[in-house]
Amino acid sequence: MTRSPLQEEKQRLRLEMRERRRVGGDPDSFAKLADVFMQHIQLEANVVVASYCAFRAEMNPVVLNEALRARGHQIALPVVTGPRMPLIFRLYEQGDRLLANPMSILEPACDAPEIAPDVLLIPLLAFDDRCNRLGYGGGYYDRTIAALRAKKRVLAIGIAYACQQVAEVPVGPNDIRLDKIVTEFNVF
Repeated sequence: MTRSPLQEEKQRLRLEMRERRRVGGDPDSFAKLADVFMQHIQLEANVVVASYCAFRAEMNPVVLNEALRARGHQIALPVVTGPRMPLIFRLYEQGDRLLANPMSILEPACDAPEIAPDVLLIPLLAFDDRCNRLGYGGGYYDRTIAALRAKKRVLAIGIAYACQQVAEVPVGPNDIRLDKIVTEFNVF
């Protein structure tokens, strides 16, 4: 199957950004990002925040998760239910059992309660200042945002290292712009 010019451009950028993220990430960034988020993002009381388990060299939200828990928010983690399906979310308490899915991403065990998030923290490979996001190409978060927003208002926030910013992310008709993006230095 031949790729479209848009698909080719996205794939080229994915390769470049994986390397940029790999060499540009700093472990101190996790705490810095949590500080920036907590200072600039005001969430309603007791909302459910869907976070994620960092995969490869993604910005790790573990410090942010604990800061959000300390403010009374519940944390959920995504679960892949099948190809081309929206993600579901299961409640995650610190210390709960996590299992690797077929892509080696950690997820809550199936006995963790399913819960509908109000806020999504979303990993990414690249972003621009218009809050466009480039992911891995599976479309999981685009389908998930669309499915959740068909039911209620959901705030979608990208989580990234500052080095992942590009001038322009190539977007297609199924790509959903995020509401905000938070890095260790800024909020977009």
